[in-house]
Amino acid sequence: MGKILKYAFRITHIDNIPHILKSGLLLADSSMRDEKFVSIGDPQVINIRKMLMVGGKNLRDYVPFYLGPRTPMLYVIQHGYNGVRRQDPAGIVYCVLRLADLIRDKVDCFFTDGHALSALTKIYEKDRLPEICQIINYDDVYVSQWNNDSDIDLKRRKEAELLIKGDVPPDYIRGYIVYNDDAKEKLKSFGIAEELIVVAPNYYF
Repeated sequence: MGKILKYAFRITHIDNIPHILKSGLLLADSSMRDEKFVSIGDPQVINIRKMLMVGGKNLRDYVPFYLGPRTPMLYVIQHGYNGVRRQDPAGIVYCVLRLADLIRDKVDCFFTDGHALSALTKIYEKDRLPEICQIINYDDVYVSQWNNDSDIDLKRRKEAELLIKGDVPPDYIRGYIVYNDDAKEKLKSFGIAEELIVVAPNYYF
């Protein structure tokens, strides 16, 4: 049996976690949004996504997740490129969802086989989510190095996305990944059980 895609990941600043524990992972214009929310994304990309339609869907209505770790966006965030403010890896947390939960509950979502902003990318409706392992290559989204002269499309595929419509309740977050023990202790101080926190520096740059 091949490797199986089981999870979806959303990265956020560690200071956002207390509000996420109460309200979940929210749309930018959610009525429950945190006025003190610490943004770590690329402002230009965020603004483009607010206006973009993909397959007849307005991306501003969806919370995006990646299907693998160590994404090009995380690299930009950790290094501070393209006008993005540099973030220390200890301040970045992965919130982890389980795909099986979304399938079970028939959560309104869709997924892509590459970066959602690429014209080459195809979209798949929620009824195809049980087939995701036949559509998305595990090695593509978990690859550590995406610059490959023999496969120039790898970076696009690495950034395959799952997009969930509306705010995502906190109960769907099945775990958290952090860079080091200090970050783990901070999450524990927020009331998160130790068994839900994984220290995985290899998920960072």
